[in-house]
Amino acid sequence: MKTPCKYPLIGALLILLLSLVPSPLLSATDLENRVHKTVLSNGLTVLILERHISPTASLYIRHRVGAVDEKLGETGLAHFLEHMMFKGTTTIGTTDFKKEQPVLRKISELGKAIDLERRKGAKADLKKIADAQSRLEALQKEHRALYIPNEIDRLYTENGADQFNANTSQDLTTYHVSLPSNKIELWARIEADRMVNPVFRDFYVERQVIMEERRQRVESDPGGKLYEEFISTAFQAHPYGRPILGWPSDMAYLSENAMTDFCRRFHAPNNTVITIVGDVNTAATLKLIKKYFGSIPSQPLPPPTVTEEPPQAGERRTTVIWDANPQLIIGYHKPNMPDRDDYILDMVESILSRGRSSRLYRSLVQQKGVAESIDVSNGVPGSRFPNLFTIFAAPRAPYGSDELERLIYDEIERLKEEPVSPDELEKTRNQLRADYIRGLDSNEGLAGKLSYFEAMTGDYRYLTTYLDNLARITADDIRQAARKYLTAQNRTVATLIRKKR
Repeated sequence: MKTPCKYPLIGALLILLLSLVPSPLLSATDLENRVHKTVLSNGLTVLILERHISPTASLYIRHRVGAVDEKLGETGLAHFLEHMMFKGTTTIGTTDFKKEQPVLRKISELGKAIDLERRKGAKADLKKIADAQSRLEALQKEHRALYIPNEIDRLYTENGADQFNANTSQDLTTYHVSLPSNKIELWARIEADRMVNPVFRDFYVERQVIMEERRQRVESDPGGKLYEEFISTAFQAHPYGRPILGWPSDMAYLSENAMTDFCRRFHAPNNTVITIVGDVNTAATLKLIKKYFGSIPSQPLPPPTVTEEPPQAGERRTTVIWDANPQLIIGYHKPNMPDRDDYILDMVESILSRGRSSRLYRSLVQQKGVAESIDVSNGVPGSRFPNLFTIFAAPRAPYGSDELERLIYDEIERLKEEPVSPDELEKTRNQLRADYIRGLDSNEGLAGKLSYFEAMTGDYRYLTTYLDNLARITADDIRQAARKYLTAQNRTVATLIRKKR
């Protein structure tokens, strides 16, 4: 007999959310039946879901490429390419591409020459570099008269766009926008043009922009620096150990040739998922997709990353010294989805840190007062490959990281020894179920989730089976997973220690 839920607010919230979601989407089977999946002859995967709630549609393009796919010496290239894809095409962002093209060619040649000289290090001719830099700036000024910045953004904005953005992760590169339904052909024309005819304008200017981004997010940010040290310590063989923004010495020499090749190979239709959710007609929309994307040629994809992170032989530790409050990151290696243990560790994440009633928050923040903040994330830094179950924490003065770390381990040991109660298990399922339903409440959320799981697992139906898999998890499953993965031998610890004055 099912134990009565002792968390009426959670139950009430769930009922409310269920009432807000259109009834055709309540059943996972119905959701699966309403998603129309097509794979074009060039390998492009298209998911369309009609949802006639408002006269809008959310459109996602996900390329199955991220920082994990970069070559050694070219770290940061995927993120840099994402920036450059907003610079326009041969027809967008230019007053006259025929006049612009020779100027771009001269800029490219001069930029390469400067990089070649700079690579000589101490033997570089500084006067030669300075002279070439002056000529490059003059060419860039000449080019600005032929370039229309931000034209893609303007086209979308003037046509009622919302949520226009892009993102690069370890696993994927994503471009998304929401538009009035009658503007889908405009979107198809722009995005197909970007896939086929991108023009990397302001290449050397934007390269400085991404390097400044790194300085702000890593070199000047104690949390960013600690995270980078943590990841590179946890992954010593697998490319998950490389930063998405790239290593500075690589970023400084990223080349147009490398970017062109990377874009052609990985932004190919056979490495892409397009998802459209909203007030659309499936047949008419698919016809538009075929018209604009169907003739883009597929590309031979390189073999998937094969380097595996070897099992740890013992705990790894790293320390960052900074004039800042202490911080702590603890990570444990674990399998990626759709391994069953990944579902179990989703439950563990929720038990430990989701909400003010979670174990770590209640014990370490509220009761003992040793933590300023604490959070858990299952699946760091990505999910295409085996990853980390990670705890982020900051001690509250006068306590230090050592004491906080010890108390975190006490809670983990409790997970290993004491079965989670039926009430806590039910509460956790309700929380995850509520989060799941919230994610289906908008076109944007649905398009994002469908495209994500299709790109990551090759099957969007991971989304429709998620709750069923959670429902099968038992208290003993949780205890066994904690014993298997949350061990001293399997963990990496990064601590930020305040610099002594």
